[in-house]
Amino acid sequence: MPRPDSVIVNGLVRQALVSAQEVMGSNGLNAVLRASGLERYIENLPPNNMEPAIKTSDYAHLNQAIEEFYGRGGRGMLRRIGKASFQYGIREQAALLGIAGAAIKLLPERQRIKFILNAMVNALKKSNAEVDAWVEERGEKLAYIDKTCAICWGRSSETSFCHLYIGSISEAVLWATGNEYEIVETHCLGKGDQYCCFEVGDKKT
Repeated sequence: MPRPDSVIVNGLVRQALVSAQEVMGSNGLNAVLRASGLERYIENLPPNNMEPAIKTSDYAHLNQAIEEFYGRGGRGMLRRIGKASFQYGIREQAALLGIAGAAIKLLPERQRIKFILNAMVNALKKSNAEVDAWVEERGEKLAYIDKTCAICWGRSSETSFCHLYIGSISEAVLWATGNEYEIVETHCLGKGDQYCCFEVGDKKT
């Protein structure tokens, strides 16, 4: 049985579209908005507030349209958009992320990673009460898990494809620690798994 469609708030839709425009340019963004049936946002980005905006299914179509628009380069493009999306959140939505004034730099590195992953989970839950996501420790690794991933809604694939999510998490960990870490999607709803799981792996050298 397909999981129910839910609604994503204006602020998060704006974050995704501004980030896509930064990476793809206006023409690229407009092309994928048309392809995903979201023409209403061409030259008309949603406001930065918590009002309901688009369905999860539309957000999934937007991700799919970006991937298809760039073909083989789609994965890298989505990761870049994910990175830009987290940077936007730091600039424009620090209160939603719960990081304004946080003394994160005083924590050990592992605790910094855990802090920012939990901040991302909490921000999602504030924006949509139906979000079911959490952070857990898996041996020496930390994992970010989402049973309601919007990127996967109604989509299926033999391989994991939440590339935008990987970009956001990798940028969040970089922001929190000053170091780049490998982020690996070990499970994906789109593959038929019970959830999407992103493990923070080894530090890049």
